[in-house]
Amino acid sequence: MDQSTQPAAATLTGRFTRALEVARRAHDGQLRKGTRIPYLSHPLAVTALVLEHGADEDEAIAALLHDVVEDGGGRGALDAIRAEFGDRVADIVLGCSDHVAEPGEVDRPKAEWRARKDAYLEHFLTADRSVLLVAAADKLHNARSIRDDYQVHGSLLWQRFNAGPADVLWYFRSLVAVLQESVEDQPPGTPAAPDATPDPTGYTRLVLELRRVVGEIDLMTWPDQNA
Repeated sequence: MDQSTQPAAATLTGRFTRALEVARRAHDGQLRKGTRIPYLSHPLAVTALVLEHGADEDEAIAALLHDVVEDGGGRGALDAIRAEFGDRVADIVLGCSDHVAEPGEVDRPKAEWRARKDAYLEHFLTADRSVLLVAAADKLHNARSIRDDYQVHGSLLWQRFNAGPADVLWYFRSLVAVLQESVEDQPPGTPAAPDATPDPTGYTRLVLELRRVVGEIDLMTWPDQNA
């Protein structure tokens, strides 16, 4: 991209700092599955990815908070995000959540894994570009973690998941297909919605990188998927 056509750098204000503290409190004491890594490392990595690929401040804040609602906060956390950071941030977070517990249901089990993932994939077909940007960064960081950890732990890695290797790879392949479709359907240089990220080419690069990493995982874990 020519320097003159690049989007302006995102300005991160006190809102971003407040969101970072909300994310820290929400994930305090949580660890990445099967590791001793603080869970906060994941939303921080996703935020870095979206900022590196053209995000504005709302999208960066949503990246910081993208797991707060799904991972235990539920509808109450979503309402708090909406009140503190506005409708756009809350709508992106909601769009990146495959489960939103209603008040009094936070501790209840989530719906069956495959049903949740099918509904999540279908939702992406009509999601706006801001949701897709954060979601693509989220899935890319998760895919990189799976690839790198599989090289260390091998088949023991699958013990961390609620689904087997064939189902996990089905999900990631399906994500790539849906996100790739959103790239192909969008004319270059045209955002998907009036308030979408100003750099759709950044989103395209994220999707292409996700496709590459998922392909690496697919080849690496083929014996496990067919065991």
